[in-house]
Amino acid sequence: MTFTWPWALAALLLIPLLLALRWWLRRFRRRSAVRVSSIATVRAALPGRSLLRRRLPAILLVSGIAALGVGAARPQASVAVPSTSSTILLAIDVSGSMCSTDVDPNRLTAAEAAASSFVKSLANGPRIGLVAFAGTAGLLVPPTDDTSQLLQAIDGLTTSRGTAIGQGILVSLDAIAEVDPAVAPTGVDAPPTTGKGYAADAIVVLTDGANTQGVEPATAASEAAARRVRVFTIGFGTTTPAPLVCDSSQANGLGAGQQGGRFGGGNTQTIDEDVLKQVATTTGGDYYRATNADQLAKAFADLPGSFDLVRKQVDLASWFAAGGGALVAAALALALWFNRVRDHSSPRTERPARRRARSG
Repeated sequence: MTFTWPWALAALLLIPLLLALRWWLRRFRRRSAVRVSSIATVRAALPGRSLLRRRLPAILLVSGIAALGVGAARPQASVAVPSTSSTILLAIDVSGSMCSTDVDPNRLTAAEAAASSFVKSLANGPRIGLVAFAGTAGLLVPPTDDTSQLLQAIDGLTTSRGTAIGQGILVSLDAIAEVDPAVAPTGVDAPPTTGKGYAADAIVVLTDGANTQGVEPATAASEAAARRVRVFTIGFGTTTPAPLVCDSSQANGLGAGQQGGRFGGGNTQTIDEDVLKQVATTTGGDYYRATNADQLAKAFADLPGSFDLVRKQVDLASWFAAGGGALVAAALALALWFNRVRDHSSPRTERPARRRARSG
């Protein structure tokens, strides 16, 4: 946290001055105390106050003054927000094994929910594109800031046969090259990289299996690394066999409720974690493992912190001023409430006197 007017922090010196004044007043009162014959009589006449009642208003007042002093210095916090100039490509596996019910209700539905939440969290941030891959890979939505278009495309994903992870990466690279001149398309040699760091663009690959068709993921990773585009990989699903069940809107090559070819009565395909880790390491990305919907949602939630983000200065003065004012007001209100005048003459003193007057 930084301060626009750091000299205003000198206002915090009022706090020790107030504490010293309070100490001096308490000492002065003790010296000028009047001796009385009966302390019990004085205690009965004074309203009872606990230690909390005596100190809480002072604590709130000091805290409020401290907050106001900090607010006067115009504090600012540097907050990381997604860059609007970057591009993120979501490459989602839609092979038949994504119908596996080892994740409730099935892997594809859980993946759609997590991807949708990810897109919503980056609204008004970077451009996002969507690639789906099975036996081949296709660009469903070019990089855009239209959240509704992305959500509609994610909700309409359908399954097919095969798993072309490498092809999904290459299609994603070409989609990025269309909107970022600094990234060369895959059909040409990437120019020599200069300087350090990575491109502002990134690819997120979600898959539940191993590459079965097309270019090898390692080859595609080399193409991405040559363009300084990081690839973040997510391995999704368990190793427990489960029936493959997709509804009519998700099934394409397999058919609704069918169990799909080489997978037989359950999912026997396993995630090639070594390859996914190699892809992430080669490109400078990270690998995430998710065996259920909650872990997948967390993996997507952690991704924005790994992307290139823009640091934005946020003024916090209004928050400190509002908090300080509320604390000071609370201190004054409590002080008035705790020190309200009590009428000790009733009913213990006035009523007996009235009774004697009536009897007399």
